[in-house]
Amino acid sequence: MDSKKILIITYYWPPAGGPGVQRWLKFAKYLPEFGWTPAIFTPENPSYPIVDETLVKEVPDGLEIVRTKIWEPYHLAELFGKDNKKFKAGQFDVGKNQTWKSKLSIWVRGNFFIPDARVFWVKPSVKYLKKYLKENHFDAFVTTGPPHSLHLIGLELKKEFPGLKWIADFRDPWTEISYYKHLKLSKTADQKHRKLEHQVFNSADITLATSFTDAENFRKKGANAVCITNGFDSNAEESKIRNRKFTLSYIGVLEQLRNPELLWKVLDRLIHHNSEFRNNFELKFVGRIDDRILHHIKDLELKNSVRNLGYLNHRAAQTEMHTSDLLLITNFPDENSQGIIPGKIFEYLATGRQILSFGPPQSDVKRILEETGAGQHFSYEDEDELKAYMLEQFRNWKEGNLTNGKRDITQYSRKFLTGKLAEIL
Repeated sequence: MDSKKILIITYYWPPAGGPGVQRWLKFAKYLPEFGWTPAIFTPENPSYPIVDETLVKEVPDGLEIVRTKIWEPYHLAELFGKDNKKFKAGQFDVGKNQTWKSKLSIWVRGNFFIPDARVFWVKPSVKYLKKYLKENHFDAFVTTGPPHSLHLIGLELKKEFPGLKWIADFRDPWTEISYYKHLKLSKTADQKHRKLEHQVFNSADITLATSFTDAENFRKKGANAVCITNGFDSNAEESKIRNRKFTLSYIGVLEQLRNPELLWKVLDRLIHHNSEFRNNFELKFVGRIDDRILHHIKDLELKNSVRNLGYLNHRAAQTEMHTSDLLLITNFPDENSQGIIPGKIFEYLATGRQILSFGPPQSDVKRILEETGAGQHFSYEDEDELKAYMLEQFRNWKEGNLTNGKRDITQYSRKFLTGKLAEIL
């Protein structure tokens, strides 16, 4: 059987770091085994919030990669303040932490750059790809967002090539994402966002969601939506070494909207009142932690138990996962976020370690943890239950009994998920 060809239009590609790049890097790795030859279209000079050169080595040999230049206005936002660098990763200050410069920058971002600041890549990309697709045969193409401006490229290409199958991949929702309500949108801007989202849902042949709830919500909005979650690429052997201290680790980016203040409060009280816990506990951060979160922790006794390693490349971060005792994952607290499944949870699953999760009371993360028996999910109000859980895990650590044994997580392996994608295609 001849291999079919698929064009993947993505902003995030190695050397971009973080979870956004992993999804289609891994699909591109395994698609040839299922009869599909991928090619990549990506910016030549992107402004990535995180860079991880080690991921370049994971790009499959012989993969066709087409690059064109992009102009991004983030340097203009940074003129208003260095904190605006967080815009690149969809983060910004909220509530009492907002300065007038931050408020102005957020308003400009939400009302003038629709759907996002990468929108200036749309027209030149459409012009280039119309010619490219006429000269090169493809059976399908993918647009993956955020940035959701890439779906506008898909809208125009679908008009020009109606017979070409279009997969619109939503790694996060568009108007339902938690920070959308913080963008200070005018009525006109909000209507434009929603109109464009509607057009994408109704024009794409397939809309991919990374969570069960998001797929259901997309279908309600008219999309032909299917859930293919993120996953893990290998199931490394669990570390059997007992750490010198009971180590709770957060791996990745932690911004203000997902700050588990309740956890810091409970840990601080345990440290203050329980000398054995205080002498044997460590909180480890691996990644980019918002400065205001770190500043808050510095006012607590908890600060003496913190080890902040900063950003590490993906391979090193995985090592830190495997050498932890308990792994922390957080989500936005509001109900609209129940469909968000942070990509790191699947690599967490592969470690065999227990997972401590925070988010809305009912969420897709909770569903995964319950189905796999991999940990426990809490809302941001479950103080007594959280304290009891932490003490239970501490006791398990002392007894050398923290891992869960074998978990049935095959359905979350990257290769299995690529097989699902090939079936859909």
